[in-house]
Amino acid sequence: MKVNLVENSFEKEESEIEIYITDDIENTKDKELLDLLGFEEKDESVILLPEVGRIYVGCEDNDYDSIAIAISCAIKKFQSTKFESAKIKLDDLNLKALVEGAILGSYKFCEYKSEKKKVKKQELNICVPKITKEMQKEFDDSKIIAKSVNKTRNIVNTTPADFYPKVMADTAKKIAKENNLDFRIEGEEYLEKNGMFAMLSVGRASIHESKLIHLTYKPENPKKKVVLVGKGLTYDSGGLSLKPADFMVTMKSDKSGGSAVLGIMNAVAKLGLDVEVHGIIGAVENMIGGDAYKPDDVLVAKNGKTIEVRNTDAEGRLVLADCLCYAQDEIEDIDYIFDYATLTGACVVGVGEYTSGIMGRNIELKRSIVANALEAGEYATTLPFNRFLRKTLKSEIADISNIANTRYGGAITAGLFLDNFIYEENKDKWIHHDIAGPAFVEKAWGYNPHGASGAGVRMTLEFLKNID
Repeated sequence: MKVNLVENSFEKEESEIEIYITDDIENTKDKELLDLLGFEEKDESVILLPEVGRIYVGCEDNDYDSIAIAISCAIKKFQSTKFESAKIKLDDLNLKALVEGAILGSYKFCEYKSEKKKVKKQELNICVPKITKEMQKEFDDSKIIAKSVNKTRNIVNTTPADFYPKVMADTAKKIAKENNLDFRIEGEEYLEKNGMFAMLSVGRASIHESKLIHLTYKPENPKKKVVLVGKGLTYDSGGLSLKPADFMVTMKSDKSGGSAVLGIMNAVAKLGLDVEVHGIIGAVENMIGGDAYKPDDVLVAKNGKTIEVRNTDAEGRLVLADCLCYAQDEIEDIDYIFDYATLTGACVVGVGEYTSGIMGRNIELKRSIVANALEAGEYATTLPFNRFLRKTLKSEIADISNIANTRYGGAITAGLFLDNFIYEENKDKWIHHDIAGPAFVEKAWGYNPHGASGAGVRMTLEFLKNID
């Protein structure tokens, strides 16, 4: 789907389909027909009138999410036809929402369909009387962001047979070369030599070598230095604490955190942000075998802390622990550290499938992350640390256990585990994003398709764009 910003009046622009986003059909050209067909001015209500070449879509509000969902519904209806061109009048609609909603809503993942449908050449023209410099920049930036989200979706949706740690490293290298980013890829020899035994142990039983990925975007005179750390579990069987069969399906999505970091790094250079950004990913496959790490093992992380393994399915936090230590050891004068992971089913239980859990010690920073997420069209909420849940991670034989001794508050205890690997000087700079809910949902929602949503990309780019 091609989206264009056109300097022309809506009436003069030649297109086969006109799109109207409306909260009131009383003033529309087709009021009587819409009434007869039972059209309602409600979110996700959409109707095509092919005889007059118009698509009407309901919208109950004028915020980003409502507009993005509305144009997404209209685009899906447009894609179901053989028409090639559509137009919409910008008026007082949110340009960013229109562009991103159209591109995100038109996304399809058909890589594994044996019968490939011919891709139709369709385009949406957004009509404005005059294109200002600011308007053009907003349009261009929105396209970059939406395409980076779709790139993230593609990575997450790719099957584990086709996307294992080496492929993730190769993908990162390709993104780096396309965007003139510095890159560093390290294997298991490096992990062992540098004491990263938590991450090393998780991937030990896989035939695929674990990879540590580090991409760097460094503009001249950056305002801030930001480190993004992603969980890149290209597949998670649960290890010897084997997942039930039903829970193993969709575990290709356990690389969503690392994939989000790749999507963000793909965008920052194209957007030309004046922020230095480091993207670090622990790409690992958690499998079973004679060499698998075991419950009862005690692992030594990069910072020297010992970890009692009580469940090998709590593996993502082990990978992140070493990656967070690596980031703080290798990068000086960090202003912010953000990590991203499909870390806990408990987060999904707590806040639902569509919302990310935001954790950390800095209350103001947590609120800022949530505010930027909502502005960007993502749902997020804060989850509070507390001293009593911290005690549930106590181990009798090691410094810390990799799971809590209670089944309650699992998303928070996972965040508290990671807090043990944030150095004291960085405690107020760190935010943990648990994206287990929205990263991969097996049904379409809003402008998100079945499968990967690209969670974490837009909220982070919004934060980076607004950074002081």
